Amino acid sequence: MQFIPSGRMACALAATLIFASSGTLAQTLEKPKVSIAVGGKNLFYYLPLTVAEQLGYFKDEGLQVEISDFAGGSKALQALVGGSADVVSGAFEHTIDMQVKGQNITAFVLQGRAPQIVLGVSTKNLPNYKSLQDLKGKKIGVTAPGSSTNMLASFVLAKAGIKPGDVSYIGVGTSAGALSAVRSGQIDAIANLDPAITMLQQKNDIKVIVDTRTMKDTLDVFGGPMPAATLYASGAFIKKNPNTTQALTNAMVKALKWIQTAGPDDIVKVVPESYMLGDRALYTAAFLKVKEAYSPDGKIPDEGAQTALKALQAYDPKIAGKTIDLTRTYTNDFVRKANDKQR
Repeated sequence: MQFIPSGRMACALAATLIFASSGTLAQTLEKPKVSIAVGGKNLFYYLPLTVAEQLGYFKDEGLQVEISDFAGGSKALQALVGGSADVVSGAFEHTIDMQVKGQNITAFVLQGRAPQIVLGVSTKNLPNYKSLQDLKGKKIGVTAPGSSTNMLASFVLAKAGIKPGDVSYIGVGTSAGALSAVRSGQIDAIANLDPAITMLQQKNDIKVIVDTRTMKDTLDVFGGPMPAATLYASGAFIKKNPNTTQALTNAMVKALKWIQTAGPDDIVKVVPESYMLGDRALYTAAFLKVKEAYSPDGKIPDEGAQTALKALQAYDPKIAGKTIDLTRTYTNDFVRKANDKQR
């Protein structure tokens, strides 16, 4: 006698078979559709996010990820706070800043162990630049006000005794807008990232005065390791969606490990053509400059969180003197599991 399962039972059996054959947590994800906000997706700063997307690592984890691109990290953070994004691919220091504002934001996987941000002065507007004091009263272009590029510029200037109010910060974005702002003379200096910075250097449009594209330079500037891009979300989201958070982390760690062995030719085959701003050779050269900045395993170092806090306290009176619980700003629990899975 042939057994024919009922409709409900057949669906259950099908789901079980799919789960068994896939070997993923796709059937147990609390939120398989996830929206991620990012400020400047074309930047090398966020390359691991693009790799995970383009190589299908999110899909491998059963996720449907929608990535929304904004002019800068502060804008991506606003999307999270406003409820239009579940997760942000953004700078670690935002988790500290938001705690001061009474919001629990937690980073759960590290993309970059060096900020990759460069501060340069316009050779057109400031041909006789000698020191940071020359920037007083000047216009500094950043990806967006309140972003990590803004943070670096403010930190560097603060060490020279220059307050944030002594300069004007102007949002110029991350690609063509940034290049145009420098070349047209709209700004006197710029804090931005590759590939735009390397393009400006190549044409002698800027003189680099601060560089954090390597581990050594980062240590020189900040005095310790400085965590850069992360994936972060509200503590409530992570608590409610642990399997989804784990799946996101698995995909990102896989992307990070892929980058460790990738060459320039591998990168240009993965990223969209528009990221290269019309110059593939320069793009590959820029990648080699920043490759060591990527985290090999996604772990956020305890010392790095301390460095980020000290940097913010150095120039932001809203954070200086405040008691910050750094254990609430990040977790490595998901990264540990993701690395175990990759072995």
